[in-house]
Amino acid sequence: MNELRTARTYNQDHVPREYTPGRRRVSIYVSWSYPAEAGRDPAELDNRFSTMTEVRRTTWPAYEDPKWSDPLRFQQGIAGSLELFFWGWLPFQRFTQEITGYPVPVYQRIDQAGFYTPLDERVLADTDTLLVFGLDHMITGQEPEPGEIEALRQFLTREGTCLVLGPHHDVGASDDLAVRDMEHHHHGDALVPRQQRFARYLRSVMRELGVPVENRYGLRPAVRAPREIAPLSVARDLDAKGWLEGVSSFNFHMHLPHYAVTTDDPDAVHVLGRQPIDLSRPPHPFTEAGNTEFNMFLWMPPGGERAGDVLLADSTIFSSLFGGDESLRAFWKNIVSSK
Repeated sequence: MNELRTARTYNQDHVPREYTPGRRRVSIYVSWSYPAEAGRDPAELDNRFSTMTEVRRTTWPAYEDPKWSDPLRFQQGIAGSLELFFWGWLPFQRFTQEITGYPVPVYQRIDQAGFYTPLDERVLADTDTLLVFGLDHMITGQEPEPGEIEALRQFLTREGTCLVLGPHHDVGASDDLAVRDMEHHHHGDALVPRQQRFARYLRSVMRELGVPVENRYGLRPAVRAPREIAPLSVARDLDAKGWLEGVSSFNFHMHLPHYAVTTDDPDAVHVLGRQPIDLSRPPHPFTEAGNTEFNMFLWMPPGGERAGDVLLADSTIFSSLFGGDESLRAFWKNIVSSK
């Protein structure tokens, strides 16, 4: 993949991309309010992102290069850890631009400067594949407006569209503090508080669009080598469009959501990829119930008035912060190529 040699820009409106048959226009929408996340009190234990100082302390010496540690170059509060997400998505954006020939805009519901961008036609009109990353803490109160739901419904009536929903993990939903502690020891990430509940925005979107899925827990995936995630269990007989063609695994992350299917209709949603759980870790309520895998990649084929595909995949799969190999790039290519 060639490195782009253009200068970075900020604080300008997106230039619409013209439709070209056979080339997909890919967009990313982050459902958070950046000020609400960055402005959380670091003294609060739960439901916030880490400060950059906490990231540096916990992962030392990974972020001791001055480009991360120098406070005159990189923010050391919560805003610094938010900016790491944007660094992590860059390789996916560049890879996609090489495949499609189009740049990949990243929209935020409320950005650093306070500009509010609802998920409406301004975002959707020049988009064929939309990835919505549910990284808003539920406590910040992000809810879709009725017009956004209608815009998404209309988007999915267009032939060939694809909506990728990525609600993040839901750690510590129980009121029982002992259960929260149990969950924490299972995934083992010191940067994740005992309660960290995400994706209020996407939960509402999925409910309104009739997507019978809930994001639950934060489960530690099995590995085949240090920080190399174990292969998926793939239901290739259900993968009629080849979403996982050439794909054996994603990338490693310490706490991944289980996408629980909440309908008994076997045709409504297909679980294409299940991830083995690291059973050498301390127990979790989900493993104590007898589960050895969790749902990681799901597909809702077109049906009724919906002509577009709906996929569920966590945002970490699109981030270089958690590694990646040819299998992951094959997945990226499948997602951003015409189907």
